[in-house]
Amino acid sequence: MTDGNQGNNRAVDEFGMSLGEESNCEKPGDQSRKTGAMSNQAEQWATQRRLMVDRQLRGRGIADERVLEVMGRLPRELFIPQDRRSYAYDDNPVLLEEGQTISQPYIVALMSEKLDVRSDHKVLEIGTGCGYQTAILAGLAGKVYTIERIASLAKQGRRNLEALGIDNVEYLIGDGSRGWPVEMVFDRIIATAAAESIPKRWEQQLAEGGKMVAPIGSSGSQQLLLLEKRGKEFRRTLLCYCRFVELIRDNHQ
Repeated sequence: MTDGNQGNNRAVDEFGMSLGEESNCEKPGDQSRKTGAMSNQAEQWATQRRLMVDRQLRGRGIADERVLEVMGRLPRELFIPQDRRSYAYDDNPVLLEEGQTISQPYIVALMSEKLDVRSDHKVLEIGTGCGYQTAILAGLAGKVYTIERIASLAKQGRRNLEALGIDNVEYLIGDGSRGWPVEMVFDRIIATAAAESIPKRWEQQLAEGGKMVAPIGSSGSQQLLLLEKRGKEFRRTLLCYCRFVELIRDNHQ
């Protein structure tokens, strides 16, 4: 429905007229031209996707073939609002609704690679957003549990994933700093928003030997960390300095 309305808007812009009944009637060859245009656009997106993988990911040292394969086939453009879709494969984050962003492709790949997800893993994601990182995790893990604080984003992210037939994800709208509300542990935890410190609940819900990747720090100074749980201790590895949106907590937190 959205694509159809936008198509009409383009016709108004191009021809300076509103579409009446006669204008909506297809002429001979119209359908084949539409099909051809769609095919050309799909090829252009596929080319940009290949270039992203080769230049932005492999070119910067991302070597996990499972991560590269998933990101090479996942249509990133479908997770981005129509008016910003042309930026989908740029080497930058892209602004979403509610002041949130979809992360730079390299950062998504780095976090996914360092998380080291296996096909039998349960993964907790803090910050569904548009669902792009969720979709990558779903292609790597057995099951993904994702939490988003902003209801409108959570719903859009779920629509994006379901439109692609991704069905190994559980969704929750809520305060991600509290972890998953049911008592369970996860093999991997990933956060796509920055907390000033690691919430205690995340530490409790990470399985023994599990790994967590999260940006930690204030808006002015953040570090992307890999944490590995060994008993009551967490081994920390600095992956890079970064800048993520801040984790939104409930007011009383």
